[in-house]
Amino acid sequence: MHLLYLDDSGSVGNASDRHIVLAGVSVFETSGHWLSQQLDRLAERLWPDNPANLEFHGTEIFSGKKQWRGIPRETRMEAYREALSYLVQSRNTRLFCAAVHRRAAGENDPMELAFEHVASRFDRMLGRFHKQGNTQRGLIVLDETSYETSLQTLATQFRLIGHRWGQLYNLAEVPLFVNSKATRMIQYADLVAHSARRYFEHGDPIFFDVIKNSFDGVGGQLQGLIHRVPAGEECICHSCRNR
Repeated sequence: MHLLYLDDSGSVGNASDRHIVLAGVSVFETSGHWLSQQLDRLAERLWPDNPANLEFHGTEIFSGKKQWRGIPRETRMEAYREALSYLVQSRNTRLFCAAVHRRAAGENDPMELAFEHVASRFDRMLGRFHKQGNTQRGLIVLDETSYETSLQTLATQFRLIGHRWGQLYNLAEVPLFVNSKATRMIQYADLVAHSARRYFEHGDPIFFDVIKNSFDGVGGQLQGLIHRVPAGEECICHSCRNR
């Protein structure tokens, strides 16, 4: 089974946020344990007195908030890059992200539109594996959110009725929602989402450049990274250049 851990960045309720991002990491079921251990060891180096309580959240690392307040900025930035590098180095890891410009969503909820993009592309990856003789089911795991009910309902509709690009065939269950403190994998998803939002919202590639070649793709075309922009607008971002 492949597990897709997702987190969001940007607030639908904040009118100043132009982009809503939903992003994360897909791993084969046995790979999450090893990736989590790598973050555990990094936490032990950074905060040896209580490493289990050090959460890897992009906004807090970048801004030096909460447990990260007493850690020098250079150390924080290097820890952020190191954590992302673990994903890049993992063979069974693929990243997914949907960055939706608020005006591109029209009458749709941008977070629900982002979820539709990510869920359909994750399902497409599993379908591709099936055609290669590697049949696997998938499960989406998200950080706890006010969207829990609506996203579970959407996933059920996608599987039974379909979404705008087809139907979900390869998911084992509706999405599960967990507390980020309980799993390092959701913390990885947070770092991916925050990195992507810094890139799409602020044009800051400092962390995104570390992971930009790790999104799911086929034949040089990105499948796991989508940037929805308003109609008529041109964009030269990494996603729009390689779709």
